[in-house]
Amino acid sequence: MATYTPKNILITGAAGFIASHVANRLIRNYPDYKIVVLDKLDYCSNLKNLLPSKSSPNFKFVKGDIGSADLVNFLLITESIDTIMHFAAQTHVDNSFGNSFEFTKNNIYGTHVLLEACKVTGQIRRFIHVSTDEVYGETDEDAVVGNHEASQLLPTNPYSATKAGAEMLVMAYGRSYGLPVITTRGNNVYGPNQFPEKLIPKFILLAMQGKPLPIHGDGSNVRSYLYCEDVAEAFEVILHKGEVGHVYNIGTKKERRVIDVAKDICRLFSMDPEKSIKFVENRPFNDQRYFLDDQKLTILGWSEQTTWDEGLRKTMEWYINNPDWWGDVTGALLPHPRMLMMPGGIERHFDGSEEGKSASYVSNNTRMLVPPSKSIGSPRKHSLKFLIYGRTGWLGGLLGKICEKQGISFEYGRGRLEDRSSLLADIQNVKPTHVFNAAGVTGRPNVDWCESHKTETIRANVAGTLTLADVCREHGLLMMNFATGCIFEYDAAHPEGSGIGFKEEDKPNFIGSFYSKTKAMVEELLKEYDNVCTLRVRMPISSDLSNPRNFITKISRYNKVVNIPNSMTILDELLPISVEMAKRNLRGIWNFTNPGAVSHNEILEMYKQYIDPNFKWANFTLEEQAKVIVAPRSNNEMDASKLKKEFPELLSIKESLVKYVFEPNKKN
Repeated sequence: MATYTPKNILITGAAGFIASHVANRLIRNYPDYKIVVLDKLDYCSNLKNLLPSKSSPNFKFVKGDIGSADLVNFLLITESIDTIMHFAAQTHVDNSFGNSFEFTKNNIYGTHVLLEACKVTGQIRRFIHVSTDEVYGETDEDAVVGNHEASQLLPTNPYSATKAGAEMLVMAYGRSYGLPVITTRGNNVYGPNQFPEKLIPKFILLAMQGKPLPIHGDGSNVRSYLYCEDVAEAFEVILHKGEVGHVYNIGTKKERRVIDVAKDICRLFSMDPEKSIKFVENRPFNDQRYFLDDQKLTILGWSEQTTWDEGLRKTMEWYINNPDWWGDVTGALLPHPRMLMMPGGIERHFDGSEEGKSASYVSNNTRMLVPPSKSIGSPRKHSLKFLIYGRTGWLGGLLGKICEKQGISFEYGRGRLEDRSSLLADIQNVKPTHVFNAAGVTGRPNVDWCESHKTETIRANVAGTLTLADVCREHGLLMMNFATGCIFEYDAAHPEGSGIGFKEEDKPNFIGSFYSKTKAMVEELLKEYDNVCTLRVRMPISSDLSNPRNFITKISRYNKVVNIPNSMTILDELLPISVEMAKRNLRGIWNFTNPGAVSHNEILEMYKQYIDPNFKWANFTLEEQAKVIVAPRSNNEMDASKLKKEFPELLSIKESLVKYVFEPNKKN
């Protein structure tokens, strides 16, 4: 059997799970091979996956997209690439149901760009295309022989359909242009470094937190699992011994029901399966079984080495020892995650630090590679596009100004939130990457208005918000929803002045105003939408002290004020953070306030110090206040530690007031 020896290998998507194990193995075992890694660092990629190779002289990392023809051609030529191992793809089936066009773009168009570059340069001696067992479609439950490499392709979901489409292109370029192509189709892979949207790492992380393990349907679906190092060895064998024009299944005949996988993980964590397993709604079509015939690869000399028990134990130990490898993965641990593969997610570096994505190409410390381009020096077009609701509102107007400052394309929604057809028209016309909801009823001139206009308040704050969330989910869009923290009031567990704030998971306890009641109601319902990021704003303040909606402007014009410490939101600091949260595709509920609390008197003392030394005010009690307002007001302190952890630079409320509000407005 003839063997193939590469010189310069390009591995696409190698900061991802499977490809990182392959890249690290080849770099370790073959120091004479030069390995160039191309990865755009999507949400499920992590440069830490390549840490074992970082200092190796035969390793180079390039940040970039396989969809960039200029970059791919440049790399093939300047790096004298003779071998491509093409792993880069969107792979999560759940995501494909809500964001299928991204799968077409990455899996089909990206593969086409690579193939065309190979044809044009004419220097490639091996093109190994990594596909999936899912292209075969569902295997009969009673089948005793698995799908072999010549079996018909019958994909059943958008993900597998795009992988099958990419395979057709690979085959066509092999036949039409003589490209030396090899295709692999593999079973499920598990092990260290895997992003926890996939079953096994998700279950392990949930078990580590003592949370229930969600199973789609009844858990009878059957899957075959291979340990990552065994799969990396399979690719090593196929690289050196695989025959051009052939397809190789990478599989195992040891099958397991999903329910049994969950039970095995419960056993490892000493959890009661009866109490720890939760059955949830099935996805639109969930193939019952994938079963492969792996004889062809066995003949090349490969065989599975890691037992299920050993592999599962190693995987569990790795996640226990590396709980923060992926940062905040709350969204991935949902029963039906939607990671929303939009530009601007988290870029994870070798040292574990994170930042928003940019379009630049990065390498490791000493080997940076930037392709020449005619557009160098010209303004970079931003890949984000925001659809903002609340054009005439305070927050909506400020968001538009932030987008203009950052060069982010945006448009204001024209539709009314409660009118589904008008929202659909907006999304069709604008084609946004993210939707911001800063619309709704807060009261004219204050929340007392809502007490006498209850149906209008429900229509805007409840029906409208839910309709927008539903439309966004239908289109695979993240909705950034500006909510309120005025759904809590000090109680025995959170006494005034104690510093014990209400957390994101706490149940609202204030329904004194109809406005707050509707906001608490819609927040509870929005928990069922995994595409929503809820930001609880409180007593918003900005540097514009002439704005009548500004909390400081309001209290500086009152005859009397109460003097109670509260959490508050400095918009000049926090609204740009909301844009960054959208870029990171964060979701769930967030207390969107500066850490700590500040009282009315403390703010007015600052106002007197910085703005008007002659300013005077008087206090009155809550009982006295109640005589001049229709509805009670919420007073509370919110725990902003979750936001502070995500954005460590976030200032405390008093520091932020000085920096963003009073210093810029200081009167000499």
